[in-house]
Formats: sequence, C-alpha cells, structure tokens
Amino acid sequence: MAKQLDYHTIREIFTRFQEADPEPKGELEHVNVYTLVVAVALSAQATDAGVNKATRELFKIADTPQKMLDLGEEGLIEHIKTIGLFRQKAKNVIKLSRILVEDYDGEVPNSRAALQSLPGVGRKTANVVLNMWWRQPAQAVDTHIFRVGNRTGICPGKDVDAVERAIEDNIPADFQLHAHHWLILHGRYHCKARKPQCLTCIIRDLCQFEDKTL
Repeated sequence: MAKQLDYHTIREIFTRFQEADPEPKGELEHVNVYTLVVAVALSAQATDAGVNKATRELFKIADTPQKMLDLGEEGLIEHIKTIGLFRQKAKNVIKLSRILVEDYDGEVPNSRAALQSLPGVGRKTANVVLNMWWRQPAQAVDTHIFRVGNRTGICPGKDVDAVERAIEDNIPADFQLHAHHWLILHGRYHCKARKPQCLTCIIRDLCQFEDKTL
C-alpha cells in the first residue's frame, strides 16, 4: 500500500485527468434510472461489455419495474444467461422490481439507504446510481479503484470502505463528482492489474508505484 499523497499532488493528478477527459462517462448502457439500477446490479463479477450485450434487447421490452415483472424470471433469464450468476441476479431483479412497484409507485428512490434496501443492491451499486443519475459525488469503489488508489497513493486503504473514505477525505471537492469514473477508467485502460501501461501514463511522475513498467 502506497503512502497517502498530499493535497497538491492529488490536485495535479486530477487536473490532468480532467484535461484528458473533461466529462468521463460510465460504460454501462441504460435508458433511465431503473435500467441503470438493473445494469449495475447485473455487472457484479461481470464485465460492462458483457452486461451491455445482454441488456440491449432486454431494455427494449422491459425498461420499467412493471414491464420486468410482466417478463418474469424465466423470461429475464433468457436475456441474461450469458452473465455470471445469472439465476441469482434474475431473482434479485424480479424482487427489486416488485418492491419498486409495491412500495415506491414504480419509481427508483434516491437515497443510499433506500437503494441498499433493494435485493442485489449493495453500497457500490447505490453509489454508482447516485453518481451517474443524480450527480451526487458518491464514490463507488470497485477492484480498479482499489488497485489504483493503493498503487498510486491517491486513495490508499485496506478495504473498499477505507478507500471510499480516502477519496472523500483527500480528493478536492471540485473533482469529487467525476473522481470515481476517472479512477475506474484509469485502472481499466492504463493502470491494469497485470501489465500497467506506465510508459504512456499521464501521472507516472506523480505515482508512488515502485514496480513501474518503464
């Protein structure tokens, strides 16, 4: 685990991220907040590309909780059976859809606690939805962010909760809205797990990673 970087270094890092990609976007395809919740729930232990491939046709016919209930669990499985853990995920999507219809008039709630009360929706999923749809500076820590945070010193922590706190505590407020997308994309395409692309990395001179591939 790298040592926590200081304020000025972190500000420079995110200034560079912002200059390279002013409006970073999540890569999960969705048509409304409900389909975003479903897509993020389906993405656990799966790739965004794999989820997108499975949901393109699904969301054309089931883009509301009621339409998902009408499709039914077996109908849903037919669309998502290429995704890992598809049976359990299908059960959760049907359950959360029923709760949204019965308890929230078919609308997706926008508090973290209410989102996390839905089956299959954990803190990370709730944070993604709050950030991407309601533009709240919520930090969804996945494996990419955990790796980048600890390698670089941007937001080191022993577990995902500690990394989330490190982001909130150390990254300047004006970068908080997009922080988790910049970190995810950096981890996905540059600071890779096995072969980090240090030679072309825009923050390599500020990063504390000792095993740079230069």
